[in-house]
Amino acid sequence: MNPIILVIDDDERLNLLLKDLFKGFGFRTITATHPEDGLKKIKQKAPDIVILDIMLPGMNGLEVCKTIRKTSNIPIIMLTAKGELMDRVVGLELGADDYLAKPFEPRELVARIQSVLRRTHPAEDKHSRRFGIMEIDFQKHSVKVDGKEIELTTNEFTALSLLAQNPNKVLNRDQILDELRGIECDAFNRSVDITMSRLRQKLNDDPKNPIFIKTIWGTGYMFIAKEQKDEE
Repeated sequence: MNPIILVIDDDERLNLLLKDLFKGFGFRTITATHPEDGLKKIKQKAPDIVILDIMLPGMNGLEVCKTIRKTSNIPIIMLTAKGELMDRVVGLELGADDYLAKPFEPRELVARIQSVLRRTHPAEDKHSRRFGIMEIDFQKHSVKVDGKEIELTTNEFTALSLLAQNPNKVLNRDQILDELRGIECDAFNRSVDITMSRLRQKLNDDPKNPIFIKTIWGTGYMFIAKEQKDEE
């Protein structure tokens, strides 16, 4: 079944243009021009991804993102004003998976959507693996620690998956960012550190005494938990 995209933007003309654009790539699109309507449609239509504008009437996109994250891990791509770095940083801190500055190239937005959806639906040949008290199911996009399900965003799960599949190997921020976003890192981009901080909090992994992810100061991060193999 074709993925469903929910666009929450008060620009009706843009919504119509995006609807036509996405149709050409096999996506089904629903739109909302008001935040409350958008939140209702998430519950009613269960879309696969949300395109969320920051400038909205009544409730800004950052507040909408925060509200969505209280109950859902649906992927979110935020649309921000050009050059508004702080909006991007705050959006990532609140759990957005990606951002794109307006005005944007329509094809770039499609590429970002496709990238996020690929991360949301991992390759079928991947399987569940256990690392100490942590179990990662690459097919179901789920993580358990001590048997308890941990709710992760797409970016958080992607970062954890990348590290877990490269154990005891130092990955720098550019490598992690490339996996998360598919774009090159710039000097002001804090998205990797924000993602890693949120991930550690959810895993209850103390940076000073880590059992899963170790910080390599000045370089990046390394996954240190040992994989437990099933007995033959």
